[in-house]
Amino acid sequence: MADLLVVEDNPDLAETLLAVLVDLGHQVDAACDGEEGLQRLASRKLPDLVLLDVEMPVLSGPGMAYRMLVEDAGKDQIPVILLSGVMDLPKVAAKVGTPYFLAKPYKIDALLKLLDRALVERRAPRPSP
Repeated sequence: MADLLVVEDNPDLAETLLAVLVDLGHQVDAACDGEEGLQRLASRKLPDLVLLDVEMPVLSGPGMAYRMLVEDAGKDQIPVILLSGVMDLPKVAAKVGTPYFLAKPYKIDALLKLLDRALVERRAPRPSP
């Protein structure tokens, strides 16, 4: 199974995601905003994948993804799944450079299918110019 980092500011959604992912056998860590997400990345073994909300306080998902790419140290190779209710999610995902995104509200089956795909393909973000 995979080592995952969930970065989500909605505590109920984060708790549900963690419960589902742990039940499936994944190792899961969580953060409530992008800044805390970066701190988690700095203080642990790098995860196989990051599930990242877009709109969060302190540091947004795209802001966290950008800093992962800029600060490097292997973090630029971590696939990112963007999860958000923003209207232009495909545009945001293109800017971040990830092919993996899912609009909220989503069905857990759709998320698990996307998660499996991302873990197989392992495509790291490549921001568009």
